[in-house]
Amino acid sequence: MNNIGHNFIAGTRSAAGDKVLKSLNASTGEALTFDFFQATEQEVNQAVEAAHTAFKTYRHTSPEQRALFLESIADELDALGEDFLNTISQETALPIARLQGERG
Repeated sequence: MNNIGHNFIAGTRSAAGDKVLKSLNASTGEALTFDFFQATEQEVNQAVEAAHTAFKTYRHTSPEQRALFLESIADELDALGEDFLNTISQETALPIARLQGERG
């Protein structure tokens, strides 16, 4: 099964471009089953604008709110499980133990 990766900009999936990038196993050079759409210039500009808009709100949050936000991100990464770590290991050639440490 081939998973096509879309860009995620301001809460919306986008795949305006037609250039598909292959994910490769960093150790063997073999193509993995993950493909991604290369962002177009318009998508990059939209992402920059969305980040700028988000920062206008984020910079006014309290340290406690920021901590909760970052903890939520960590919880989501933890919830991805071992498949996530295996994919990262294949794409980077980093050992699972190191990735587990970095995720922690």
